[in-house]
Amino acid sequence: MNGLFTIGLLIGANVFMTLAWYGHLKLQQMHISTGWPLIGIIAFSWIIAFAEYCMQVPANRIGFEGNGGPFSLMQLKVIQEVVSLIVFTLIANLLFQGQSLHWNHLAAFLCLIMAVYFIFK
Repeated sequence: MNGLFTIGLLIGANVFMTLAWYGHLKLQQMHISTGWPLIGIIAFSWIIAFAEYCMQVPANRIGFEGNGGPFSLMQLKVIQEVVSLIVFTLIANLLFQGQSLHWNHLAAFLCLIMAVYFIFK
């Protein structure tokens, strides 16, 4: 159960992380934040990133085998990276319609799947 809870928290954390890192670009495209100073953009992103940390830190604590969770530190990191790229791909395709997947993106995802396989061996 800790494993599923950890992965759920990682998914939530990565949604907020992706919005914090790239959401301001969408706001700029929509002409909402074009007049904001850079420090305003940074502060806006930090507020969103706070929600990410509120999920990421507990996910790592709950999921880490040293705290009774099912995952080693290396496994947690690989899971987080895979979740991060999947969430980014979905959000990028939803928010930034001009972005599309190409064969090399799919090849990279295949490599990530292989990384997950090997990290759990």
